Formats: sequence, C-alpha cells, structure tokens
Amino acid sequence: MGIVEAAAHDSVIEHEERELIESVIEFGDTMVREIMVPRHDVVFLDDDMTVTAALDKAVVEGFSRLPVFRKDDDDVDDVVGIVYVKDLVIAERSGKGTNILRDLVRTVEVVPETKLVADLMRGMQAKKFHMVIVADEYGTVTGLATLEDCLEELVGEIVDEHDEEDDSLRLLPNGDLLVDGSMSIGRLNDEISTNIPETEYDTIGGFIFGMLGRVPAVGDSVEHQGWKFSTEELDGRRVQKVRVSTITE
Repeated sequence: MGIVEAAAHDSVIEHEERELIESVIEFGDTMVREIMVPRHDVVFLDDDMTVTAALDKAVVEGFSRLPVFRKDDDDVDDVVGIVYVKDLVIAERSGKGTNILRDLVRTVEVVPETKLVADLMRGMQAKKFHMVIVADEYGTVTGLATLEDCLEELVGEIVDEHDEEDDSLRLLPNGDLLVDGSMSIGRLNDEISTNIPETEYDTIGGFIFGMLGRVPAVGDSVEHQGWKFSTEELDGRRVQKVRVSTITE
C-alpha cells in the first residue's frame, strides 16, 4: 500500500480515489462470508404458501426476490430456490393468488462461504444471476449474498434490497422527472413505462451503475428505449437523484 499512500500524500490522487484503489486491492482476498447477509437476518418464504400470502410478506419486507425453503421438512437448510416479486405480482393479477408458491420458484446457486467475492462476482455477471445461498463445509445454510453486496464491498454503500426505500418522484417545469436513486425499477416502470428489466436491477441508481460499469459521476447519463437517465446528485458514491427525460430526435 506504500505506493498508494505516497501518491495520496503528494496529491497525485484524491482521497476517494485512494480509497477505491485500496478497496480493489483488498477485494481479491475477501471471502463471501465477510459480505453475506447472515442467516438470522435472511427472510425466507415457505414453498407451500399461497401466491397472495408470499406477495404480502414480500411487500412488508421490501425485497424484490426472496429465498424459498421446503416447508414439509421443517428445515431452513433445504432451500429449494428463490422467487421474484414480479412473478408473484403477475400471478396475482392473473387470478392465481390461491396457487401454491412452489410453482413460481426459480433455481438458485449455492456457494461455499469460503468462495472469493471476486470469483462470485465474475460468476454472477457471466451467468446473469443476482443472488446466491451461502453454506458452510457441512452444507448448513449460513446466509445469502447478492451482486450488490459484492459491489458494496468494492465501491462502498449503494442502495440495495436491504435499505429503506424513499421512492419520491417529482415533475419538473420542463416536463422531466426527478426521482430518487433508491426508487425501485418496478415503481418507475409502473409510473412511466420505462421497461427496464426488473430481473437485472432493483433500483434506478443500480441500473445506472450497471449500465455504466463504474461508479457514476454527476452528469453521467444512460439511455434505454427512448428514455435518458442522468445522474443529478451523488452522496459519496451513492446515486441520490436522477433526471428522467425523453430522447428527442
């Protein structure tokens, strides 16, 4: 770390740049157990719940996807997969609220808690999944980890599924919208039909981060299906405000 410290001391790099460089260096040795959500904080669904009951619980807890375990075994270690809230909403709206949850369960990866975060993140990006179940050497579930947990280890706190969401939306005089970076993708899609994939991103801030592939700066923007999303305000590396506008030809 001597070179980084020397560069910071000589004002060659800024303090935040130094922190990011140090995080990248330390990132390589970090194990999943160091960044996972511990088991006692994980919210599980029973696979014999109805769609309506599962949706009610998901809404109360505020998550976009939840792990599911087999109820008849009475054993939380028998995780059968995960369920997406968007799938629950679609089923509910289709009149299938009394159907059993297990019909909507998707497969989930189980990884050892000693797996390196860098390796996990590469796997998540390659296979396009955002959540894994973490187990110890005996196969006992010890927690779960998400792609955003990995990113936070690298770049500091960003808004994720475990943060309290403030989903304000304000119409500006010129017709643009100013929204919180913590607004859920589902909420924005419902409000103005932006059609952002809800299985890939949870928040507008996370969407911009993912599209750019780096920490956003004020003024950075991304485009999607006729919409432009511009970073208006940051709190450290966290996207606070986003301007949403239509792209004019």
